[in-house]
Amino acid sequence: MKASGTISRQQDKAIPALLTCPSITAAAQQCGVAEVTLHRWLKDTAFQAAYRDTRRVVVQHAIAQVQRATGEAVETLRSVMQDFEAPASARVSAAKAILETAVKGIEIDDLEARMAVLEALGTPL
Repeated sequence: MKASGTISRQQDKAIPALLTCPSITAAAQQCGVAEVTLHRWLKDTAFQAAYRDTRRVVVQHAIAQVQRATGEAVETLRSVMQDFEAPASARVSAAKAILETAVKGIEIDDLEARMAVLEALGTPL
């Protein structure tokens, strides 16, 4: 019997299958369990927590990859924006993307500053 809050080895193998397979049916087949078993595990609190933690790590990794590519993306937008032989619509789209991203960055900075003030005041968020 497994300890409370832990998952079995078989459940541990099911998590990558759930993350990579196109369906629960395919994930169940890949890890060698019945589909009904996988559905039951998905209702289990410990399994849900482990699955959620693993998904979070995968998403954080993807975000890090996107962040590493942002400099190249900005350079691409900048080169399109400055290419006078490019169609005007492409140049405008590139300029618009750069401006929208800059504005969004300022909005996020402002929100973070406001949240810091509220936290310092002890105001529940």
